[in-house]
Amino acid sequence: MQALPLATIAFILYVAAAIWQGMTLFRRVPPRQGMVRLLGALGLLLHIPVVVQLVGESPGLLPGFTISATLLMAVAVNVVLVASLFKPVLNAGIVLFPLAGIALIVATWLPSQGSHGGLTPGILLHAVSSALAFAVLAIAAVQAVLVGLQNKALRHHHIRGIVQSLPPLTTMERVLFELVWAGIVLLTLSIISGLIFLDNLFAQHLVHKTVLSLGAWVIFTTLLVGRYRFGWRGMRAVRWTLGGCALLLLAYFGSKFVLEILLNR
Repeated sequence: MQALPLATIAFILYVAAAIWQGMTLFRRVPPRQGMVRLLGALGLLLHIPVVVQLVGESPGLLPGFTISATLLMAVAVNVVLVASLFKPVLNAGIVLFPLAGIALIVATWLPSQGSHGGLTPGILLHAVSSALAFAVLAIAAVQAVLVGLQNKALRHHHIRGIVQSLPPLTTMERVLFELVWAGIVLLTLSIISGLIFLDNLFAQHLVHKTVLSLGAWVIFTTLLVGRYRFGWRGMRAVRWTLGGCALLLLAYFGSKFVLEILLNR
């Protein structure tokens, strides 16, 4: 199997889905959620075998930076597609679909070196919960941006354009907090399973990820407490969500990017 042609077609499908949904958001074309999901699903169907091939060709058991990125983006796309059947989160695909395509193309051009380690059921639970936590909170980050744009537009009495295409602000905020709740549950499971099943979660090569993940957990937990104790919403919720997601992004990819891409180790 040739990875690059499949990755290229997947990239085109992802971008097409993102463009149509983006044009829908700006009221340039009529909504076609079924078509957007189909394009995204077709992209994912091509994405998965490429990831499988790249993981199989990786010299280590645990994938490196570029393969990890494209694997996590595949999980994020899948979560968006499934969640959009029940919640108005398909607009997150405007950002996540192209990122998934870019990650896939980069991974085929720059295959990363893996690392060795034993893949036990406990470590698998940690890996799966970590990937799902990243996917759900990545969707929450895009949702937070949309809530911020909607909040700002309404404050300035701009009720056309993007505001008309989005659900009511109360619905958008409710979905945002539902995503944060789901994400914090998965992140908690990831941290607990890491503490139980990894030899030393505070070892030198893991300490940055542990500390940043715990920092993100504190931020998201504080946000949820503030929401239900003090009624936090609006731009405050947006800032806390984006801050937590930024820490989580650094936890997942920070050191891998520096070591593998910048320092070529």
